[in-house]
Amino acid sequence: MQINNILQWVGALFIITGHLLNALAVDGWNIVAFFIGTIAFLTWTIRVLNKPQMVVNIVAIATCSAGMYRAFVA
Repeated sequence: MQINNILQWVGALFIITGHLLNALAVDGWNIVAFFIGTIAFLTWTIRVLNKPQMVVNIVAIATCSAGMYRAFVA
């Protein structure tokens, strides 16, 4: 289905962006990019019922949330 491909590509592009920002030491925004990419991949995993990847994405979202809090609030 088309939406599944779009979700995977959006996720991939944001994860790649997160890695690029990480390499450039753009702290805070790298975590935002990872978070958006992970949300896209989580949405895809829910649609296709890929439970192991779903668990990975839920843990990644929790980790990114803690990182964004530290980067932007604390």
